Amino acid sequence: MIDLTPVRGVALIAMSLLLTACDKADPEPEVQDQTAARANVEAMAQEHAEDVAEPSAAALIEPARDVTGERMAYAEVDNEIVYGHFAYPSDMVEPLPAIIMIHEWWGLNDNVRAMAERLAGEGYIVLAVDLFGAETASSPEAARQLMLRVVESPESASANIKQAYAFVNDVAGAPRVASLGWCFGGGWSLNTAMLFPKDLDAAVIYYGQVTDDEEKLRPINAPILGFFGDADRGISIESVRGFEQSLQRLRMNHEIHVYPGAGHAFANPTGNNYKPEFAEDAWRKTLSFLQQNLAAGDS
Repeated sequence: MIDLTPVRGVALIAMSLLLTACDKADPEPEVQDQTAARANVEAMAQEHAEDVAEPSAAALIEPARDVTGERMAYAEVDNEIVYGHFAYPSDMVEPLPAIIMIHEWWGLNDNVRAMAERLAGEGYIVLAVDLFGAETASSPEAARQLMLRVVESPESASANIKQAYAFVNDVAGAPRVASLGWCFGGGWSLNTAMLFPKDLDAAVIYYGQVTDDEEKLRPINAPILGFFGDADRGISIESVRGFEQSLQRLRMNHEIHVYPGAGHAFANPTGNNYKPEFAEDAWRKTLSFLQQNLAAGDS
């Protein structure tokens, strides 16, 4: 069994070294058009107006194998240490492929931690990041404010994601890395592919904000898997089709699935739009896509 004590012990030291390296990187690309991003926040507020943040029984499916999950420092942003939820198979003996998991607009809550452990049970290292500065929302208005804060300061979120990648790649030793997120996190999963156009190995987007800007998309090498609902009033079907057409023109490796009659957050068991049949289908497709692109073994 792999001993993660050195990982915990050197994490903060490694972060300081990695921060220096990040500072020397090329300037980050423009991640979001702020006008569109603000509009997306308001659309999400309408879509989630009657939802709750507490996990339901459907959100707490046991992992397929024993998993260890723990709070882990992985970044320093705006002079604050950032803690995520780090999960991995308890019988791990060698570093496994990693997924950077990005929470939806409620923040890094119990639902996201449970999903991180469920995914880790499939044979991955999973780092569920925190883009909300250790805050979570229990009401739609609180979530709206947290999401707006990121929209107004995307540089901090980008720095957070960059250090998350450095952590799983350089500290945890993952041989391959993917991103995955829902809603707010779905948009940031795509942003992660833009931040690491040559290094990220796969990106999974659940009903996140997308773009048809081919200049932004062209550098991405990662295969992209996207799930959307054609009744989503926040992420319009027109924007999804525009995104898909741009990927086709660029001849990028992609799969876009649009579920008929599904609204926003159809995979979230705590939301009013939850569609278990679509959520289960998307999860199966997600696991197959990650297996294909990360080549996870049974170690």
